[in-house]
Amino acid sequence: MLRVEDVDVPRTRPGAEAAILQTLDHLGFEWDGPIWRQSSRTDAYEAALDALRTDAHVYPCACTRAERAADRIGQSGERVYPGICRPPRVAASSSRSRRALRFRVDAAPVTFTDRLYGAQRQRLDVDVGDFVLRRSDGLVGYQLAVVVDDAAQRITDIVRGADLLTSTPRQIALQRALGLATPRYLHVPVAVDARGRKLSKSAGAMPLAQAPLRSLLDAWRFLDQRDPDEPPICVDEFWAWARTQWDPSRLAPVPVRAHTARV
Repeated sequence: MLRVEDVDVPRTRPGAEAAILQTLDHLGFEWDGPIWRQSSRTDAYEAALDALRTDAHVYPCACTRAERAADRIGQSGERVYPGICRPPRVAASSSRSRRALRFRVDAAPVTFTDRLYGAQRQRLDVDVGDFVLRRSDGLVGYQLAVVVDDAAQRITDIVRGADLLTSTPRQIALQRALGLATPRYLHVPVAVDARGRKLSKSAGAMPLAQAPLRSLLDAWRFLDQRDPDEPPICVDEFWAWARTQWDPSRLAPVPVRAHTARV
């Protein structure tokens, strides 16, 4: 299935979705059914927020990003919210009309086993703090949107970059609060530069080669997968072979900087 995660509408660039679809097609990716777009699923996210309100899992927060810029940084690489607006506390800025909604975390560790990185354990109250589910401008945050969509699409296995490993405990906490199933997780190595930053346009990384077969084979080898006995001669031949040869046990963990997920 293909999901376009465009929930942050103001940051969506014209033509970005078309470019993504063109690249996927160029590389031989295929998907079943219609494309899901988060920008059209607001009602589903609001329903989840209503359910969390009923169980007192969320509360309004009047803090601005600038006010929280000096908060300490936790082990996940993100700033830890100190609970300024958490009930029964009343912040000095409580007269502001625009409020975000934060998820109330507790001290119980969130644990899970990643298929590559093994046993994981995180105290959200220590490493993250109460995190934003809906921004003060009304836009729903990434963490809530993906949890709701994963459940709606009946996702059983999530395979994604290791830079998102530290986001997983927050998503599991939301799954539990909403009574949703927790998928299996496999966080695969991502290509990083000498400073440990994921390769990206913003970090000045080069684009993929125009030849799709070369790009696919480069990625395959980067992930320590077994070379074919005979090199495939086209994209379709690569995928027909790769589907039978993919072996997660060959992956090697690579340390990366934590990804700061935008809310």
